Amino acid sequence: MDIEGSTTRNNYDTAILRNDLYDIFEAALEACGITKDLRDQPTDRGDGLIAFIHPVDQAPKTLVVSTFIPALHRLLGKHAADHPKREFRLRVAIHAGDAHFDPRGAFGEDVNITARLVDAPELKEALRQTCEPLVLVVSDHIHRSVVRQGYDGIDEETFKPLVQLDVGGQPYRGWVQLSTEAQAISRTIPLIDRAYSRARSASRSASLAAGRAQVARLRRRTSITSKVIEDLTKKDDPDDDSTEPTPTLRSG
Repeated sequence: MDIEGSTTRNNYDTAILRNDLYDIFEAALEACGITKDLRDQPTDRGDGLIAFIHPVDQAPKTLVVSTFIPALHRLLGKHAADHPKREFRLRVAIHAGDAHFDPRGAFGEDVNITARLVDAPELKEALRQTCEPLVLVVSDHIHRSVVRQGYDGIDEETFKPLVQLDVGGQPYRGWVQLSTEAQAISRTIPLIDRAYSRARSASRSASLAAGRAQVARLRRRTSITSKVIEDLTKKDDPDDDSTEPTPTLRSG
């Protein structure tokens, strides 16, 4: 998980923010029964962290999606209400795989995938488009094994395949969970695009009609040769997407 807009804060505010993040993170895990013996020490990311939860019966993947994320959501909202000046929002990514450790910390392809998911531009944009305290992206593996399986507390319809990654030359997809508000926005954007296209087409048709009328007037009022008229007519091609204005012609 990463904090939105952390680079806009000074060092003093960042120190407070980091403390709040870890407190809320620990409280959300405890709230769904993922105690410290079921997880490793998180890896610090400066403005976020990576948590490593053991693949045991007491902490199934379904629990992380269906219970931990809602608990984190509620605690972030409560924190914002109790401390408005210390409000912050999160981008959260969930993946399952192998994590390797050495004295310097965690590493491995699955760790890289998780970090890339949380930093994806599409996820940052999804957070900008909502007022919710967090936005979640899950890997394709989590989507296949958890989200689409009909488990209680998980609504498959709220996840959309918005994130596309390339990790080591391999394509990876991320599924972003959109709030009702964000889903409404995502449905509205194509409608706006179609309306814009219709308006542009209508405007272009009106411009072509005006151009043809102008040519007709010139035929009647001037002695411009037929070749010039033909050239002008060719420029009024309906398939021509040029945005350059049609020049105004005057009789000499």
